[in-house]
Amino acid sequence: MPAAQASPAPPRPPLWRAILNRRMLVSLVMGFSCGLPLLLTITLLQAWMKDEGIDLTLIGLMALVGLPYTIKFLWAPLLDRYTPPFLGRRRGWMLVAQVLLMAAIVLLGLSSPGRHPWLMAAAAFLVTFFSASQDIVVDAYRREDLSDQELGLGSSFYVNGYRVGMLLASGGGLLLADHLPFSAVYALMAACLLPGVLVTLLTPEPPLPADRPRSLGQAVLEPFREYFGRPQALLILGFILTYKIGESMATSMTTPFYLDLGFSKSEIGAVVKLFGFGATLGGSFLGGLLMLRLGTGRCLWGFGILQGLATLGFTALAHIGHHVPALAAVITLENVSAGMGTAAYMAFMAQQTNKRFTATQYALLSSLMGIPRVLASAPTGLLAKHLGWSWFFIFCTLAALPGLALLLKLAPGKDQPAPETA
Repeated sequence: MPAAQASPAPPRPPLWRAILNRRMLVSLVMGFSCGLPLLLTITLLQAWMKDEGIDLTLIGLMALVGLPYTIKFLWAPLLDRYTPPFLGRRRGWMLVAQVLLMAAIVLLGLSSPGRHPWLMAAAAFLVTFFSASQDIVVDAYRREDLSDQELGLGSSFYVNGYRVGMLLASGGGLLLADHLPFSAVYALMAACLLPGVLVTLLTPEPPLPADRPRSLGQAVLEPFREYFGRPQALLILGFILTYKIGESMATSMTTPFYLDLGFSKSEIGAVVKLFGFGATLGGSFLGGLLMLRLGTGRCLWGFGILQGLATLGFTALAHIGHHVPALAAVITLENVSAGMGTAAYMAFMAQQTNKRFTATQYALLSSLMGIPRVLASAPTGLLAKHLGWSWFFIFCTLAALPGLALLLKLAPGKDQPAPETA
């Protein structure tokens, strides 16, 4: 008998259909809603406190109100376990977080840094708490709404929306503050979250897994038991901690580096901030398109190598010196590669979550994502001082190699299957 022939692979949908659909629009808008609150308690609030004559010590201590972003995995199990009586498990919690977040932003705007600084700090803490809670549910919804093949492109839309939200809160907020009282600025920022509320009301609810946690104990313990029961659990954690460590170390010292080379603040603002912002958005979107066709595993390799080459570009710039076209070229390479790498990085983390408790596992992994940015960046000034700029950026490039080495086990040329969800 003739051998059975393998059935042909289903045709890929047209690229425009993969880009222009509801799921990508939801990722973009939700990214904007998650990015906007972040700098309302950092950049904008610091400017307000400075205007009010608040002591720099207290301004520095206000960074502590951002703690919920780091420990959000502690209450994420509650959002996996319980379902509100409206809109479902994900959309219900999203609506609750969004409404309370908007109220907290308005409350922060009505506070008085000069007369009641601790009430202002309490309001700022509520903003970060409800913002972190929104992050938890949005990340879980995105993981459950997108297919594994769409996670890369969806993550790029989310990242770009997030960055636009941050730009509106910081740049837009500061521009408005020159013409309006801060209470009005914060009220306007709260109103900018209304598109996210509208999307929450209109988008469909993902189906509930049949074996979702039925008790709080299961919601707390099972996500960790399931994750650490995997053979590659520690390798995945090691990869998350190291994949972008070289880039984080390098970018933490770029402003002093540019100033040392003789670039003016205007040149840095125009090339690094404005031109670089566009390059980052373009890189993220390009990375999402490539992941749609090549898969996350292959792209993690390519983008990781490109990130290392971009870091070496700073070494070249250190030898060239003050040269605006060279700065623009280095910034283009660095920001495009960073945007691509971040999209792949977030898609990889989402793929490692089990849909039975997406909120808890993604909150844990994304909390770990911020550790290298803080700890590895702390000694960069000392390293740059003693190594010099050229060798410092070479060191940062070498620091990225452990993350690539872990890919030999995690993604040896192909994508790994997502955790079982049944």
